[in-house]
Amino acid sequence: MATIYVAMSRALASWGADVGLTKHIYKVGVADGPAEVAVAGLNATAEAGQTDWKLVADREVGALDEAAVRARLARRERAIDPALYPKIKGARSLYKVKPANVENHILVKRAFENAEIKAVVVKPADVGAYLIENAIE
Repeated sequence: MATIYVAMSRALASWGADVGLTKHIYKVGVADGPAEVAVAGLNATAEAGQTDWKLVADREVGALDEAAVRARLARRERAIDPALYPKIKGARSLYKVKPANVENHILVKRAFENAEIKAVVVKPADVGAYLIENAIE
């Protein structure tokens, strides 16, 4: 069974903020095994030139491939083109996420659940859940 995961790198986020991209950069991937092993693989291969990848969120899904995930996420969030940034060394499935999109997603979800609507402080776990929900829809 496949697992979809979202990972983040603090060093990559700092670099993104420095070059004017954004500090909200996340890696979305699909692994055949546990997500922790996939993130350890990201660190071992220095994905995007970074070795400080941390798992933000994961979920087991049925048969799902990374190309389908990319196509679904392209409808909501903008993928970072690795050809434009030599620093990320051809890394695929990196997304720059707008916190306002995540906040709107959470508020609409709460409204449909008839929950109390209050101010939202977006955390990395919220971004991970947002990306996973949009990738499997």
